[in-house]
Amino acid sequence: MSLLVTGSIATDHLMTFPGRFADSLVVEQLDKIALSFLVEDLEVRRGGCAANICFGLGNLGLRPVLVGAVGEDFVDYRSWLVRHNVDCESVHVSQTKHTARFVCTNDSTMAQIASFYAGAMSEAREIELEPIADRVGGVTYVLVGPNDPEGMLRHTNECRKRGYKFIADPSQQLAFGDGDMIKELVDGAHILFSNEYESALIEKKTGWSHEEILDRVGTLVVTLGAAGVRVERKGEEPIVVAAVPEIAKVEPTGVGDAFRAGFLAALEWGLSLERAAQLGCLLAVYVVEKVGTQEYTLHQAAFVRRFADAYGEDAAAEIAAHVQTPRP
Repeated sequence: MSLLVTGSIATDHLMTFPGRFADSLVVEQLDKIALSFLVEDLEVRRGGCAANICFGLGNLGLRPVLVGAVGEDFVDYRSWLVRHNVDCESVHVSQTKHTARFVCTNDSTMAQIASFYAGAMSEAREIELEPIADRVGGVTYVLVGPNDPEGMLRHTNECRKRGYKFIADPSQQLAFGDGDMIKELVDGAHILFSNEYESALIEKKTGWSHEEILDRVGTLVVTLGAAGVRVERKGEEPIVVAAVPEIAKVEPTGVGDAFRAGFLAALEWGLSLERAAQLGCLLAVYVVEKVGTQEYTLHQAAFVRRFADAYGEDAAAEIAAHVQTPRP
């Protein structure tokens, strides 16, 4: 049984602007906006939500199955992921389009302005999950991450049809989806991931109240930035987990993906929702301390020690039995 992670696979082009975007915005002229920012650096990194999540899972010792669409320029990226324990056998390769591109500029306050070129990602709608499930011997969960919208709908509907437990993670696509699309992606999910803003956007676009969303999903996981994460289930007290203090806040891109990887790893190991949230928070901080979404390195002893410092020795002992990162 395997964890299938569907979603975007992309190259990230990350830039840093030393000032504040807010200082260049004129509220009365936003309808005529035309801005250019002189950046200090450019980093070209591997990314895409599904690939980032799989990288995190692979680094924790699991072997996730990556499901998405790429261009023929994916060769080196594929080798990188395979070396980090990711099953790439079910990645669709386009014959005509490039792998997707994410172009992002962060300012000194960690505010972001970003653009995304879909490219080969648009062919994700051609992917069927059943042959993949047959190849790997069944699925524990299917994460439906931000991707080609038609592909997301196809994967979600196939999960319902075939009885696969699915995890809804619409994320960036919430800005483009209408209420009907978002309802289709969320309703019946075993887990729904969002941040605070996305959670409010889901409620606004679907017309569902917070309680109605809890009626329709098994578990609601809302990341709260520096305040940590809140995990909710209908009829139960919320679980609130504090964030792990970072050594240095360098670049935030991919932090949410790392959180999801840690959370899902704990679920695969059969740990509690509290431990899942804690593991997600710890893995997330490794990303914010680096430029790039897949540049961190984990070592078992140091990783467990940092978990213990944040959440206690007893909690660390639970995850230590499962984490299989390299040892220095």
